[in-house]
Amino acid sequence: MLSRRTLLQAATASLLPAPALAQPERMRILKLVPQAALTILDPIWTTAAVTQNHGYTVFDTLYGLDADFTPRPQMAAGHQVQDDGLAWRIRLRDGLRFHDGAPVRAIDCIASLKRWAARDTLGQLLAASVDEWQAEDDRTLVIRLKRRFPLMLFALAKPATNVPFIMPERLAATDPTNQLTEMVGSGPYRFVADEFLAGQRAVYARFDGYVPRQEAPNRTSGGKVAHFERVEWNAIPDAATALAALQNGEVDWWEQALADTVPLLKSNRSIVVGNGDPNGYVGLIRFNASQPPFNNPKLRAAILSAVDQSDYMATVTNADPSAYRLCQSFLPCGTPYGQTPAANRMSDAPSIERARALVKESGYAGEKVVIINPADFPSIRPMGQITYDLLQKLGLNVELVETDWGSLLQRRASREPVDKGGWSIFHTWWQAIGITTPATSGYIRGQGASGWFGWYANDTVEDLTRQWVAADTEDERVRLAAAIQNIAAVDVPAVPLGVFFIRTAYRSDLTGLVEGCAPFPWGIRRV
Repeated sequence: MLSRRTLLQAATASLLPAPALAQPERMRILKLVPQAALTILDPIWTTAAVTQNHGYTVFDTLYGLDADFTPRPQMAAGHQVQDDGLAWRIRLRDGLRFHDGAPVRAIDCIASLKRWAARDTLGQLLAASVDEWQAEDDRTLVIRLKRRFPLMLFALAKPATNVPFIMPERLAATDPTNQLTEMVGSGPYRFVADEFLAGQRAVYARFDGYVPRQEAPNRTSGGKVAHFERVEWNAIPDAATALAALQNGEVDWWEQALADTVPLLKSNRSIVVGNGDPNGYVGLIRFNASQPPFNNPKLRAAILSAVDQSDYMATVTNADPSAYRLCQSFLPCGTPYGQTPAANRMSDAPSIERARALVKESGYAGEKVVIINPADFPSIRPMGQITYDLLQKLGLNVELVETDWGSLLQRRASREPVDKGGWSIFHTWWQAIGITTPATSGYIRGQGASGWFGWYANDTVEDLTRQWVAADTEDERVRLAAAIQNIAAVDVPAVPLGVFFIRTAYRSDLTGLVEGCAPFPWGIRRV
């Protein structure tokens, strides 16, 4: 009887041509093992990083961010700010076409931005400030504001999660609460729909109609030149199989190498090990604040008081102290607003007995807690298992439901009680680059039903966030960010678990990889 690993090895081996034919194919095709299986294609509908990465491959944006977090024109040729900051006139550059051959028009950009703004935390703040979205002509869009929005360019270049990708008007007109399944993009690669196997394989073909910018690529900005004819994503959930495939040259790039394989990878001269996203990832426990028992902030605070970040960070990094940083801020440490709250209730040496007393004081009455956890996501799965053990120690009635990542993404959208398919807790990580401000951190925003999964509601947080967006000075933004974090420290919409790095590994004959928040396929060559 064949084992699961043998079957997976056979599957990955089938990706290779015979040795005599290998060289031509290797020059034409880039083969990637993505961080997780791709099941949801719509990068506006979900914040899942693997879907955002898919989005970067297929779509382009009006503006991109360079390594210094400076917005740069991308699909835009440039812009003018008029009427004392109340009108932004953006001109599209020449030669922009969608993958179906249609020209990119201002009306496509407007429809795309409106759909994005309905789902994204920063986009919702922008939409609330917009008086009119206007297509002045096919190449000029004008955003007219009711009040100034200083973060306009950052919003249009927003990286990592719910990116404002540009798509045709007919697709962007889709209700943002419904998933898109047709992918017609504006970027350097087109999605090959008839080769897509959800959860297994995704294929992208170079779009010869794409006109790249002339600047050097820099994170999500600059010239996105597609040197490979095809990019193939093949999900390999078993780490040992992915490791073998990379070592044998059956794949070119393992986006997120499992921590305990890194020493072996570093010893292989044919493989380069990099830091992956240089800004790191923020681990997170997310509560369902709309359902018992975690609609009770005192119970959420009790859990926070019991968490030892080092347990989580050491586990997901194979106890590599260079690969993580403990961080008791609700915004990423190392960023301007990543400061420990004055009202901090976390500890480097938490007391389980004290936390048990806080659970009792909260009035918890034995309600069932369901943790949904992805068994096929190595950098997230251990977090759920650690929390499950912790909640058992605290005396909670807890169940751990392990499933695949795609199923978790669907289930976390459920607002039903746990006995009808709902959930109480899930774990994830956010790319730090996407959550550096109070406005973009979906897990501390208090938007309630219109917010991120978990649906935490707090009108004071929302009012402070609006003030933060409108603030004229950085000192004022720092003050407001600290006030928001103090509320989060008491109300606990989520528990931060620290900042960590997930190593990436690729064959040494690849050159030109662009660092950033995704496995960007542009700029890469084989030498």
